[in-house]
Amino acid sequence: MQKSPSNIGLLVALVVIGCWTTSAILLMQWHFSFTNPLVYILVLVQMHLYTGLFITAHDAMHGTISPNRGINNLIGYLCTFLYAAFWYPQLYAKHHLHHNHVHTNHDPDYHNGHFWNWYVRFIRNYLSIWQIVAMAILFNLLKIWIPQQNLLFFWVAPSLMSTLQLFYFGTYQPHKGEHDNIYFARSQKKNHVLAFFSCYFFGYHYEHHHSPGTPWWMMWKVKPGVKNQESR
Repeated sequence: MQKSPSNIGLLVALVVIGCWTTSAILLMQWHFSFTNPLVYILVLVQMHLYTGLFITAHDAMHGTISPNRGINNLIGYLCTFLYAAFWYPQLYAKHHLHHNHVHTNHDPDYHNGHFWNWYVRFIRNYLSIWQIVAMAILFNLLKIWIPQQNLLFFWVAPSLMSTLQLFYFGTYQPHKGEHDNIYFARSQKKNHVLAFFSCYFFGYHYEHHHSPGTPWWMMWKVKPGVKNQESR
């Protein structure tokens, strides 16, 4: 297990949070137009930054943000709230259930079904009524100062699209089908540029289960010594 040295993990986390915050503030003030092709590119950029928030919270769950546990938890609470008002302790508990009971009935992330059935179950497993209420209240408050179309395209849509990105590359592709390794996981092909833009190296999922204490930004260096397996 490889922990991030010193507080480099905290610096990386603050850069991700800072990029998301800066982008969100600027996009809320941007003159929106459906005819501007840049709109759709910026939606994808914001989606990727949302995914970065969640991956940063995930690193906090494994204690790789900082040697200080309180700082880890603070970053975890902040990132999950900014992402979609998720309750960090709930995500923490369920994520460690996934690691401890991967590919079993006790694994909250696993479902032996088709993509959309699995995705809906995945979302319902983590979504709460209080979270929906909190996001609805926040949306209606922000509408007082921010144009609704900016909120929908640069705040709501990227967050929802990010859940698909996280699910497809971080859960469905790695864990679907049969496996013949102890982590019941596979990894995408080694292409570090593609791996970063697809899901912050989280597609190297066998490596993550092999070394959960390695932060996302060092995952490309992990060499577990066991060949990753494809589904049979």
